[in-house]
Amino acid sequence: MSEDIEKTTSELNIYEKKLLKELEANPDATPEEIAENTGMNIKSVMSAAGSLASKDIIEMHKEVEETYSLTDDGLKYAEEGLPERKILDVLADKSSVSMDELTDEAGIDKKETGIALGWLRRKNWAQIDKGVVKITEVGKDFADKAGVDEKVLDYLKSNADGVKLFADDLMGGLKNLGNRKNIVDVKKETSHSFKILSKGEAILDHGFTIKKQATQLTHEHIKDGEWKSLEYRPYDINAEAPVIFAGKKHPLRIIIDEIREIFLNMGFSEDRGEYVESAFWNFDSLFQPQDHAAREMQDTFYLKNPLTCDLPDMDLVKLTAETHQTGADTGSIGWQYDWDYDIARQSVLRTHTTGISTKHLFEHEPPIKMFSVGRVFRRETFDYKHLPEFHQVEGLVCDEGISYQNLLGTLKEFYKKLGFEVRFRPAYFPYTYLSTETEIYLEEKESWIELGGAGMFRPEVLKPLGINQPALAFGLGIERLAMIRYDVEDIRMLYKSDIKWLRELPTVNGVEL
Repeated sequence: MSEDIEKTTSELNIYEKKLLKELEANPDATPEEIAENTGMNIKSVMSAAGSLASKDIIEMHKEVEETYSLTDDGLKYAEEGLPERKILDVLADKSSVSMDELTDEAGIDKKETGIALGWLRRKNWAQIDKGVVKITEVGKDFADKAGVDEKVLDYLKSNADGVKLFADDLMGGLKNLGNRKNIVDVKKETSHSFKILSKGEAILDHGFTIKKQATQLTHEHIKDGEWKSLEYRPYDINAEAPVIFAGKKHPLRIIIDEIREIFLNMGFSEDRGEYVESAFWNFDSLFQPQDHAAREMQDTFYLKNPLTCDLPDMDLVKLTAETHQTGADTGSIGWQYDWDYDIARQSVLRTHTTGISTKHLFEHEPPIKMFSVGRVFRRETFDYKHLPEFHQVEGLVCDEGISYQNLLGTLKEFYKKLGFEVRFRPAYFPYTYLSTETEIYLEEKESWIELGGAGMFRPEVLKPLGINQPALAFGLGIERLAMIRYDVEDIRMLYKSDIKWLRELPTVNGVEL
């Protein structure tokens, strides 16, 4: 006897042994018979059978037997005829009938008319031309003979107890009836049978005893002295343990929390802002002209409810309007157009988090170190790198003596904490000057990737807000960062809730294991 058979035998539980012994005595036994003969419940029988089959000790066979019978609607059609048959009977006499007269002529319910016409066309019994239903040559041929589905109806009517088998020439009709609702009722009965394999025969030849087994030693066993006679079931220390998927944060949440922690450790405070904002704070406060392309309906979500938002302090509004029109006292000539209060009152889903920064500047006194992390919304077309809803991070520092060098230093420190080497290149943004784009280096791709923008707020932004100190701002998209970190090429993967990908993603606080 091989060690493998001896080891396998020793690891069988009591239910597996009972089942194997019963099959040895009665190879054709059904699960129900095995349950009755062994005193096991049917669930234990099937569980033991599945376990033995997984060890190649027995083989399981499953058979599903279907019984077909007519529902009440099916019996009605068998006795009175299908709706399309009633229409065909009319067409056989008149050749054509207008759609308006069809229901009354055929004597069918209006709800059935559309279904009947569909089946008439499918069977090629009739055609519809300019509101007139006309019989076809195929329809004339079937005027005096039953279709295959009608034969099935008649057959099932004659066998009220149900039919298990159909002749091959009736299978197409059965399929047609199955495609229609509530005509044929199908009852399925599942049966199982077992066969002992060679490994099972070897185990039976080796022999075993059936007795109660314990899987662990309890204090009751010791107290009662039962431990002396107990047989302990051996454990297979080489068996594969079940895969456990522990609960964990979503990848985006990991990055958001990591970024929030970085900002807080750098001495920043958080401002969340609102999803629904006025065009004033979202655009005008950032010195973005009211005819700018980004304000078009194809780029921005405008709301009907509320249709407008209240404007803030009127001194701020008037100074903002003057800055747009003439530049006011900022040293700029502005945009040279007539600023419209109604446009500024429009309600929008915020297109960026930068509006949070200008609002924060207006409501707080410098020195200021603020950040925000939140969702923004733009009318983007869904594709592998664009979504109409995504997350953006914004950082703001305002204080006396702040300079462009402070901006670059802050960016270096921020991205260093994210684990990236950075470099900067000149850029243009309508509300900052000087402006820069931050690029990070990806060693695996040996290339630099643009990840965020930054700059010093223009006087046209700061002066209307009552800020006389310089201010720096920077931001980045979280989804883009997540795509880089998790090596995702399609941004939609981050929102698909692909459970397999989420389970297998080897991350703890955003760091690969």
